[in-house]
Amino acid sequence: MIEGIEQHSIEGCSACRSALRSPGRDSVAFLLLDTLTVPVVGCQEHLEQLRSICAHTTRGPTELLEHRPAGGVPCPGCRLSSNRVEQPVIPVGDGAVAVFACHAHSSELFERFDTGLRTRQRITASLDASNE
Repeated sequence: MIEGIEQHSIEGCSACRSALRSPGRDSVAFLLLDTLTVPVVGCQEHLEQLRSICAHTTRGPTELLEHRPAGGVPCPGCRLSSNRVEQPVIPVGDGAVAVFACHAHSSELFERFDTGLRTRQRITASLDASNE
């Protein structure tokens, strides 16, 4: 298991636990968001939730690739981040997604996720208010 992941954060999703226990090449996906190309590990459902939440922070498309993108990962720090002992983790629903990126890009992804969550909450609140 990736060190630094609190077990209680992924109790609800056995697929996330499985992916995070053995993050091999097969389980790594790539989140493409504006100029970011970030390797991420999690179950398919929670990776898609991460993508859709982060999509609220950009005007362009946000993609989740199951294969290495053409040109690879441009940031040298992100390419080497898989060698770190601990990886940052974003809690997504009842699961979690590990972020294999340099500090700057993982921080940016965390900020975008947080902003995307707040944006989605505002959209949902305004839709609920208009339906009343």
